[in-house]
Amino acid sequence: MNVGEAVKARILQLCQERNLFINKLSNMSGVTQSTVNNIISGRNRSATVSTIQKLCDGLGITIEEFFHSELFRNLEQELK
Repeated sequence: MNVGEAVKARILQLCQERNLFINKLSNMSGVTQSTVNNIISGRNRSATVSTIQKLCDGLGITIEEFFHSELFRNLEQELK
């Protein structure tokens, strides 16, 4: 799994835990729905830290909590 896939999986995991749809997360965070959709669909594989921070704000968690997940352990090396 690479970083983009882990971010996507983490967003979906957090939404599922909170019974949120992507459009609700967009509204709560101030991130456009197209941006969130692009992250979830894999069209955007490199979400900015700023975007992730906004999503965290909408979810009511810290960025540290976002990345504190098994999904981010043992990621594939990005440089090949």
